[in-house]
Amino acid sequence: MFMGQRRVQGTGRRHRPAVMAAAAVAAAAVVTGCAGPGPAPAPGTTPPPATTAVPGPGLVPGGVTEAQAAQLCTDLEGQLQSWRTYTPTIGKTGLNGLVGTWIAKNNLNALDFLQDRGRIDVITTAACPGIRQEAVTALVIPDLASGLIGF
Repeated sequence: MFMGQRRVQGTGRRHRPAVMAAAAVAAAAVVTGCAGPGPAPAPGTTPPPATTAVPGPGLVPGGVTEAQAAQLCTDLEGQLQSWRTYTPTIGKTGLNGLVGTWIAKNNLNALDFLQDRGRIDVITTAACPGIRQEAVTALVIPDLASGLIGF
């Protein structure tokens, strides 16, 4: 601090939602920008057939593991109070950041979620319907897919 300046307590809190929103948008942009086509198959080889994950042992509807779904639910639950406190617009930005980070941490294909945003609702309906409903209510949206931008 410079001479003659006073430190004012609490002034950084006013900018916190804007900083969080900007960080969430940046994270979502990075995650969606990183999802691209995989490497081309070697000449003379046949690429493996495309598969769709079908729920089975250890999987929940939406094609993720129970552990991945549980992590998403825990992450959502951790943000509920913030989403109830801030405006729905800021909350939706936070939702995008949360989902983008979750996709990246779990090494999932962001392009799959971009093409089917409703997959987040399928996963959370199966794994944590109460938390999903609380998030939808706090964000004032009909479903989580509605709050995802760019996914």
